[in-house]
Amino acid sequence: MRQEQPAGPEEYVTVAAEGVHETEVNRSRFLCALAPAATESEAQEFLARVRKEHPGANHNCSAYVIGADAGIQKANDDGEPGGTAGVPMLQMLLRREVRYAAAVVTRYFGGVKLGAGGLIRAYGGAVGEALDAVGTVTRRRFRLVTVTVGHERAGRLENDLRATGREVREVRYGAEVTIELGLPEREVDAFRGWLADATAGSAGIQLGGEAFGTV
Repeated sequence: MRQEQPAGPEEYVTVAAEGVHETEVNRSRFLCALAPAATESEAQEFLARVRKEHPGANHNCSAYVIGADAGIQKANDDGEPGGTAGVPMLQMLLRREVRYAAAVVTRYFGGVKLGAGGLIRAYGGAVGEALDAVGTVTRRRFRLVTVTVGHERAGRLENDLRATGREVREVRYGAEVTIELGLPEREVDAFRGWLADATAGSAGIQLGGEAFGTV
């Protein structure tokens, strides 16, 4: 789970994992590499790595979207006619509401020119097919909550938390037991009441920062 700033949407979609999917259009090979990227620097590092892996390719076109609100967007045609590669790749990411992700489409020319319309369809389609193949996940905003409770109640409380579908992130044992949770902001007040009832008022609770976690 990665720390985020409080402002912005309550959830976003991103790439499930790094992966590559290949398509072929009129004998040209289009290899779309996708990766989650938490920052613009991570996106640029991924793009550079993919380009290095394909030094003999005709083009390594790219696009990325950083920020749950899509605040940072970049597209690069890498020698293809302007607006026929990076832009349709970016548009596909945005159309699918994908955030914090980078895409590189590596083209090995097959000898048949596709024309502007054909290139737009090929590059955008390569990203769309790769998203389907690699998969996406939804990440939702949580408030980090730390609960402190005595050992005599800790086991049952942890079981109750998990049984009610709450996200237990970590359990630490010391003089008392500390349980770290991720809760939707709107549930924090109700959780206070539930915790008091479940532990007869014996548990302590402390609110932390915010984070995004996978739904």
